[in-house]
Amino acid sequence: MTDFLKPGLSRRAVLQTAAVGAIGINPALRAAVYAAGSDAPEKTEVRIGFIPLTDCASVVMAAELGLDKKYGVKIIPTKESSWAGVRDKLVNGELDFAHVLYGLVYGVHLGVGGAKKDMAVLMTLNNNGQGLTLSKKLADKGAGTLEGLVSIMKKEPREYTFAQTFPTGTHAMWLYYWLASAGINPFKDVKSIVVPPPQMVANMRVGNMDGFSVGEPWNHRAIIDGIGVSAATSQDVWKDHPEKVLGTTADFVKKYPNTARAVTAAILEAGKWIDASLQNKNKMAETIAAKSYVNTSVDAINQRILGRYQNGMGKTWDDPNHMKFFNDGAVNFPYLSDGMWFLTQHKRWGLLKDHPDYLTVAKQINQIDIYKQAAAATRTPVPKDVMRTSKLIDGVVWDGKDPKKYADGFKVKV
Repeated sequence: MTDFLKPGLSRRAVLQTAAVGAIGINPALRAAVYAAGSDAPEKTEVRIGFIPLTDCASVVMAAELGLDKKYGVKIIPTKESSWAGVRDKLVNGELDFAHVLYGLVYGVHLGVGGAKKDMAVLMTLNNNGQGLTLSKKLADKGAGTLEGLVSIMKKEPREYTFAQTFPTGTHAMWLYYWLASAGINPFKDVKSIVVPPPQMVANMRVGNMDGFSVGEPWNHRAIIDGIGVSAATSQDVWKDHPEKVLGTTADFVKKYPNTARAVTAAILEAGKWIDASLQNKNKMAETIAAKSYVNTSVDAINQRILGRYQNGMGKTWDDPNHMKFFNDGAVNFPYLSDGMWFLTQHKRWGLLKDHPDYLTVAKQINQIDIYKQAAAATRTPVPKDVMRTSKLIDGVVWDGKDPKKYADGFKVKV
């Protein structure tokens, strides 16, 4: 039985209940549904790995607010140092779930970027909010934008180095797509290296790279520290793009389907809570800035989650397409086309030698049925279609209808 069903509620439980009161569903009633009978979670304590990034917030807040208890589970957020570490611990079972790069999950499923293991995506954790940062040294020469970078590379030919966080991951794909949109081949014209997110700023400070692609708060941290400028955001590359997901193994979902649903529901509610108000976003920033989570200053986090951007060169703007965790449910649905897009880019850049069966792979990985159950429990709207249409920075439209043609259609590719 969960804490919410005990006769005497603690002060902490009362506060947690109040924090989610705006959601409008009685926590005790929902806990009763999921704490008994065949719907009870098979595993009641779960370890969820995360990397110190702003977009781990819904996982952290699900635990901090006690939303996990409403569904009969206890989430233990586990701080990890690299995406490779997250991958290995997911595959070997040290972690039950992870806040993880969309493309990493797909890569592991196909045996790219690590040992092959059948994987599962339960939900999308966030849209938008990643960045493409160039060094202040380059910006001072006029390369504070993609166009400026192209110009400098022509004037001053040398080996330019750019960092991303994992070979099949989202940050690599935003970097490659962004560079390629200006005719720069990321595998022939520049050098690409892998650096864990929290180490990006330190590596740029000592001159190990000319630019990097990473999640917040590390782009804004580079500006605060005076060593980098924001040349673009990931939402410039693809508005409302999928980013991190709640990932696990296919084996875990088969063995513990109720646990998978309960954890998905708790994190859905946490995303809803974050996006509900300015006050909640500020509270989230204060919480995840702590040493045990992202380990940075609150001001490195709280501006960009509100859409308040600066580029480090005097420009400021309000971005309506900032990082979102719920957005009335639009963020979280695991669209098949989203997963398929990462496969098209893996093929484009030679990470996959042959075309996979794009749709079949996406159906294997994205757990739409479990997501719909969690959405129903949290009163989260669900789209009618499992595919969606988007136009990216180069004007090319992605709709998932002909992935092979799409993957082969790019001028700049390996």
